[in-house]
Amino acid sequence: MKVIVDYLVCEANAVCVGLAPDVFDLDDEDNLHVLLPDVPADQQDKVRHAVRSCPKAALSVTE
Repeated sequence: MKVIVDYLVCEANAVCVGLAPDVFDLDDEDNLHVLLPDVPADQQDKVRHAVRSCPKAALSVTE
């Protein structure tokens, strides 16, 4: 699984960071970073939850 971020839509609300902090991070300038673009199996459920919970629908995954 890979994470895709639409940076034009992302508002850096950090919902994804709260749900999957090993995969997502915000820097000091509120820029979202995907720490693990190839999501390990033990993080995939958390990432799917983060994708569904993104208030701007800025996240998606490919299997």
